[in-house]
Amino acid sequence: MPRRIFSFDEPERFVAGTVGQPGARAFFLQARDGRRIVSVGLEKAQVAVLAERMAALLDELGRHGLDLGEPEPEGAEDTERLEVREGAAATADDVTPLDQPLREAFRAGALTLTWDGDRQRIIVEARELTEADEAGEPVEIDDDDEDGPDLIRVVMRPGAARDFAARAAAVVNAGRPPCPFCGQPLDPTGHLCPRRNGAGYLN
Repeated sequence: MPRRIFSFDEPERFVAGTVGQPGARAFFLQARDGRRIVSVGLEKAQVAVLAERMAALLDELGRHGLDLGEPEPEGAEDTERLEVREGAAATADDVTPLDQPLREAFRAGALTLTWDGDRQRIIVEARELTEADEAGEPVEIDDDDEDGPDLIRVVMRPGAARDFAARAAAVVNAGRPPCPFCGQPLDPTGHLCPRRNGAGYLN
């Protein structure tokens, strides 16, 4: 099967989201532009690290004096068009579920986060999980490599990146509450706490 590269330049929506109940959630990155929807599966820890590093990058850019705000739409006509456009764009208050149909294009291995200073855009890439990723080997693959792993690349403005990071952090924290003794996540019925010598703890 030929390699697939999914490119999104300032998509209508780019979010992290989940399906399933706490304790059995599946995590996804999802980009949507018009009718095109691409969803990539990944681990909760990957979402957490991406959100943390994106927020840190934006904070660092802000400390260097870069204006990270989003420009206001010019004119009432533009504003009205934004409001009625099919599909709502992602915002910091975006708590809506992932878009349907939800089909996993691939499972993400390596994630990269870069800053394009010329365009003043943040770029997120997620590459398909490979044996090299599982072995912890660093791999550099060009876009022209037809035998390389699938890839999704999302280019966004700093304001959209800030919204993504806020939602992603909220998604990660919306899982099972931690045990007050050992910090491990609690199931709805509690769990066997190693800090209490295996005694059960109910939340």
